[in-house]
Amino acid sequence: MYRELVVEVARAQAEALSDALLDLGVLSVSVEDADADTPDEQPMFGEPGLTPPDTAWQRSRVVALVGEDQDAAVLLAAAVNELGLAESPAFTLRDVEEQDWVRLTQSQFEPMQIGQRIWVVPSWHDAPDTDALILELDPGLAFGTGSHPTTRLCMEWLEQHVQTGQSLLDYGCGSGILAILARKCGAEPVIGIDIDPQAVESARYNSERNHAPVEYGLPDDLRDGQFNIVVANILSNPLKLLASMLTSRVAPGGRLALSGVLERQADEVIAAYAPYMKMSVWRAHDGWVCLHGQAATGSVG
Repeated sequence: MYRELVVEVARAQAEALSDALLDLGVLSVSVEDADADTPDEQPMFGEPGLTPPDTAWQRSRVVALVGEDQDAAVLLAAAVNELGLAESPAFTLRDVEEQDWVRLTQSQFEPMQIGQRIWVVPSWHDAPDTDALILELDPGLAFGTGSHPTTRLCMEWLEQHVQTGQSLLDYGCGSGILAILARKCGAEPVIGIDIDPQAVESARYNSERNHAPVEYGLPDDLRDGQFNIVVANILSNPLKLLASMLTSRVAPGGRLALSGVLERQADEVIAAYAPYMKMSVWRAHDGWVCLHGQAATGSVG
């Protein structure tokens, strides 16, 4: 039987203790907010390329999965010694019951309806509505299953704005979910770009499964040209840096949709795009927003 070693530590010790336990051979480690589900719970947001001021919560809970042949107390003592801490923190042990982990994981992902006609359906389920826009997607390494508000917002925007025969660029395509949806809505051609080669491969696989022809590649693979629609679901800082490039890719009269932006960041992202295109909040959901704008007819971006 597996067990979990649970230790509450100060913020400054959480990451180092996690690394030390992993080095000593525990099976996995996670760090949680020790104040979760209380009035003191702290939401935490990070962005690629940035080091947040707080890399853990004020009171962090380190949870390490320990094999049945491992002594949790000895492992913790060794980790504390390696870090040079004055004393070993208190800990608790809890049993982890044997389970069918594949079935348990699958049970956590049910078909999900988005917008009016979109269903995201894991491969182990049947589509609830065979006449809907069905995207068969399983949880994977690349971001984008429709569960995150930013992805959902972009999908709802695409459902309302894509017209048959429009060209579309999905910059930061992740799993390919937005590009696949756009193709199923009638967009053609559709190009998906991501900086992560693994995401590109995941997106290609998902497109093949969904019979949705999309051309994927890395940023250097993106050829010259403009698109009727450009969509980018990244995060605010990369979006601000990409303002000139993304707007230049929008054809005259074309549309631009951006997400991955917190409500409190909307004004600064809108300001970054102001020299190139007027952007506004299209819709908000759970603290995130989707921004959109339209290039002037005859504009080059």
